[in-house]
Amino acid sequence: MKKLLPSLAAFVVIAGLVATLRAPRNSEAYDIAAFSQLPTLVNGRIKPLDTVARTSLLTIQGRQRVTSADGRSLAPAEWLLDVLHRPAQADGYQTFEIVHPDVLALLNLTTEQGAGGKRFSLQQMLRSLPELDRQARLADGVEHALRSTFQRAIVQLRNAVLLYQHLQTSMVPPGTDDFFAQLEQLERVLPAALQAPLTAGQASPHASPAGKLILEMGTAFATMERFAFLHPIPPAPNAPDQSNWKTVGAAWSETLENGSIDPAARDFATLGRAWRDRQPEAFNGAVASHQEHIDAAFPGVHTRAIVETRFNSSQPFYSSAVLYVITFLVGVFAWLKWPELLGNIAFRIVVIAFAVTTLGIVTRMWLEARPPVTNLYSSALFVGWGAVGLCVILEYIYRNAIGSVAAGLIGFATLLIAHHLALGGDTMEMMRAVLDSNFWLATHVVTITVGYSATFLAGFLAIIYVMRGLLTRSLDARTADAIGRMIYGIVCFGTLFSLVGTVLGGIWADQSWGRFWGWDPKENGALIIVIWNAIILHARWGGYVRTRGLAVLAIFGNVVTAWSWFGVNMLGVGLHSYGFMDAAFWWLVMFAFSQLLIIAAASVPLEYWRSFRKTSRPAAAH
Repeated sequence: MKKLLPSLAAFVVIAGLVATLRAPRNSEAYDIAAFSQLPTLVNGRIKPLDTVARTSLLTIQGRQRVTSADGRSLAPAEWLLDVLHRPAQADGYQTFEIVHPDVLALLNLTTEQGAGGKRFSLQQMLRSLPELDRQARLADGVEHALRSTFQRAIVQLRNAVLLYQHLQTSMVPPGTDDFFAQLEQLERVLPAALQAPLTAGQASPHASPAGKLILEMGTAFATMERFAFLHPIPPAPNAPDQSNWKTVGAAWSETLENGSIDPAARDFATLGRAWRDRQPEAFNGAVASHQEHIDAAFPGVHTRAIVETRFNSSQPFYSSAVLYVITFLVGVFAWLKWPELLGNIAFRIVVIAFAVTTLGIVTRMWLEARPPVTNLYSSALFVGWGAVGLCVILEYIYRNAIGSVAAGLIGFATLLIAHHLALGGDTMEMMRAVLDSNFWLATHVVTITVGYSATFLAGFLAIIYVMRGLLTRSLDARTADAIGRMIYGIVCFGTLFSLVGTVLGGIWADQSWGRFWGWDPKENGALIIVIWNAIILHARWGGYVRTRGLAVLAIFGNVVTAWSWFGVNMLGVGLHSYGFMDAAFWWLVMFAFSQLLIIAAASVPLEYWRSFRKTSRPAAAH
């Protein structure tokens, strides 16, 4: 039974993961899945429309779920189609998150009017949009770090509304009664209008009905080209610049010049009209036509779009987060009951979770054609991945469930951080010019991030040591010695990678900025990690601390590493500053405070805790 149950648990977990890899099915006659895979250029990256829909929803409301007025759950791509081609219906979806009470008062809204008390529709805000824009313009003049919570909330909501409006302008110009009928009429009159010669003394061609239509449509196309968020029209296969994808408005503007209609623009017009008029066969035909064009001209682009869409729907990091929680719980119970059986189950589950996370990171690397760490989001993924990988090795060696518990704790925490970082939009963004070096991203950034992983892991192993010793009776001398050796080994590993990564960063800085070291806050943070790890090792080698002292020092290493990882990015100064994040700032402060509390608890003499447990035992039994 001890051999069968771990294998059975692993089989159930793998079966559940395989189920998440199934291709999404269409709930109606419309081929929404195929539409989701159509590529478009947004913010310098070619991505599927599914990604555009999901990241837009995360930016607007902090989640990807949308519920219609009749209670039907919409796929992200369905929501995007309604935004593009059924604006009156989409404006009624309660998708804008508003939680600040002063912002609600400004918009004349109450929590009772919102879905879940915090989500509202554009229709509900329509009358107050001018005042929202005015307040946001006032807040724009204030430095981000100095803005009040009201000003930050106002600017965030204004930006969400602008994103929504730019999406709506991508396919249809605002204020047009029947854009698609006008397109059909334009196709009929345009050839003759372009061929008609203009003789001396002849009136302007714009005076004719056809000329007026061309002039009116030209203005509409220019508006679409200026404000559109999407660039879904690919370049010609023989075009010199294959990255120059166009807006729909730009494609139709070129039609006015040369009389030749871009087939991609026609396909999007056909599918838009079919979605608006509820004609699934015409919609599916237009989607299939555009797919064939992309497949023939840009097979690699379409393949990446298909893979990214499947990656989005399978949500590997969400699955991993769930498995890390299960691992943590099973591992903790293994300390109390059936250590061999539950320990084996926890170990197998964490290995599967690690494999799923690895697959997710490798997929992102293939989609981006980049090393694993390119921004804060991917650094959170990689820090957790590196720490969990080390935990798997420790658990394989010691088989005491400590590695599994640490893996579950760190893996879930880092994926939770990554989830909140993803709320800012697309996590596979274009690289800043100074960072656009795959060599240094694969050497300095990866090495320094592995150093973060190891230093965090040492700190979390120390937390397990302290809390298990203070709150339970399961920390015997053998277990304490094992954890101490784990902490020491991981600190040695982290010191090596932090030092090498810092030196490599200096070499990269010398190549990019002409100086090896400039006392930039990020550089100082990396140096502090190296110094603190060196202090830990020298304190142990010199006999100044034993296992408990080693654990206390390692816990403070969590504060040092968190500051270098996040804190210096929020200072607003230096070449490595990526912007002040007020929510992240307070979480960082609370994390540091929690580590100091654990250090204070670890400093209390063990005799006090032993007497406390003895006196509290009758009350607990009662």
